[in-house]
Amino acid sequence: MPTSTVIKPRAEEVEGQPILRPLPSAKSRSVGPFVFFDHMLETEYSPGHGVDIKQHPHIGLSTLTYLFEGQLQHKDSLGSDQLVRPGEVSWMTAGAAIAHIERTPSSLRDQGSTLHGLQVWLASPKEHEQGEGFYSHHPADSLPVSDNLGVRIRMIAGTGFCLESPVPVLSPTVYAEIHMQTATTLLIPNEHQERALYVLQGDMQLEDQPLEVQSLVLLPAGEALTLSADGDCHAVLIGGAPLDGPRRMSWNFVASDHALIKRAKTRWAAGDWPTVLGESGRIELP
Repeated sequence: MPTSTVIKPRAEEVEGQPILRPLPSAKSRSVGPFVFFDHMLETEYSPGHGVDIKQHPHIGLSTLTYLFEGQLQHKDSLGSDQLVRPGEVSWMTAGAAIAHIERTPSSLRDQGSTLHGLQVWLASPKEHEQGEGFYSHHPADSLPVSDNLGVRIRMIAGTGFCLESPVPVLSPTVYAEIHMQTATTLLIPNEHQERALYVLQGDMQLEDQPLEVQSLVLLPAGEALTLSADGDCHAVLIGGAPLDGPRRMSWNFVASDHALIKRAKTRWAAGDWPTVLGESGRIELP
């Protein structure tokens, strides 16, 4: 197997929540439709504290939130108001203009809570990047699972491993959560042109090459690869078809044309933007 490219994420903080962010990076601007990957590190919030990300805008992308622990309240300018729990998918397609908030629900804020999860952005195909916004919530039991010989795969979004998620992705995608018990193996098929593996926990090897925990490993195209577990392991596989052209990213905006980003910034700064019902706070342009 050719030497894999390994991306070590940079540590950042979003409104007090520590994260690791391997995408985008200088080594890779995207993997399939994925242009942004945040690992929300396991964080304990004492009573009276939690996540509170005020209104902010998006264009040209879909956000997908998937939690391992804790809860988040999602509200957006479409009128959606949804509690997101572990194992569920919160999917929001921005289209030409959307705003949303995410916060720890009041019940957990009062008693204290733990938050741990992932949030990714998927760039919309050009034909959809200025379309209508859309939100959908998918309960944990709606996501297909394969559980065989100590390897459990849940298809969060897209297709792979003979599984298909109900999440309405806009281009060929794979986003799979993988749990492997000690001394098990998994063949990662060559189903998608671009793929990457993020190791959350455990000692894993790819074709006998050890993988570093909390790193994103870009997999070589055109090859089926064997993943093995030396202990109980947890990882996610992301990828899909290459983007239909380069994407520009600036703050919370993704677009194929810089003029779309410039216009979005002007509109947000002027207050000419859809708003979230009942929310007055907002995050200003950096």
